[in-house]
Amino acid sequence: MANLIRGLSENGGVVFCGVDSTDIVRKEEKLHTTSATCSAALGRLLTGATLMGSMLKDDRDRITLRVAGGGPAGVLIACTDGTGNVKGCIDNPLVELPAKANGHLDVGTAVGKDGVLTVIRDNRLQKEPTVGQVPLVSGEIAEDLTSYYAYSEQVPTVMALGVLVDKDLSILCAGGFMVQLLPGATDAEIDQLEKNISAMPSVTELLHAGKTPEDMMQLALAGFTPNVLDERTVQYQCDCSAERTKEMLLSLGRAELVRMRDEDLNCEVVCHFCHSKYQYDLNALLAEYDAQAAQAAEAEHPIQ
Repeated sequence: MANLIRGLSENGGVVFCGVDSTDIVRKEEKLHTTSATCSAALGRLLTGATLMGSMLKDDRDRITLRVAGGGPAGVLIACTDGTGNVKGCIDNPLVELPAKANGHLDVGTAVGKDGVLTVIRDNRLQKEPTVGQVPLVSGEIAEDLTSYYAYSEQVPTVMALGVLVDKDLSILCAGGFMVQLLPGATDAEIDQLEKNISAMPSVTELLHAGKTPEDMMQLALAGFTPNVLDERTVQYQCDCSAERTKEMLLSLGRAELVRMRDEDLNCEVVCHFCHSKYQYDLNALLAEYDAQAAQAAEAEHPIQ
């Protein structure tokens, strides 16, 4: 069953995207063995990245979110493509803090707010990625992503994200939605949206009660007669492979490969996103590097 939808108001002035990211965050918690607070922090970032990725025009385009807030959790990273599939990592996954006065997990303190949110957009039609950066507002993730859209892209946006963690650290539910106003929105439309969203229960309350992303859309866009544009299934998906990892090692250059070989003939590379392990014989890699270099030289200066 699809877990992400995109919708549009009847007049075409308001765009909605909503996702039930429960399975994504459950896989994140399993891979990274995160504490409750870190599950919520990274889970929110992965959910936000999924929403942003699903709004890209080309499935091959990519977005990377990097949150460096100076908190004990360290740096958080989430990467997504135009399909909305996502992967992520966190420096210190076991950080746990006392709950806030309202009983909620203290994500803001774990992440910190003395830092920046960096958004790297990699469009296949551009030679270089586009990098946007904004100061963190709260470290709670949703407010920080909303701030990015306001200041870096000048697009009025509301982002709501949530992760509900059970006492045994399992993920009960997770999800979020994003609402964006297109140019020409009237003050009355803006007021109506603000009233709708402020009256809504939290994302986790809705999901825990069995509501769907489409239910979220109907609440957020009440009075706008929204229609579902499309639906898709998104998941936590790492695209690492032995071949890609080998190419990364070869790109380091001969001198670095020699240095690594002199320290240890065998090289193990562990993926930050899924913890897959890849082993390589550095002598074999050096031989392949030299063969590729020889082929390149011959192609550039063929023997007459």
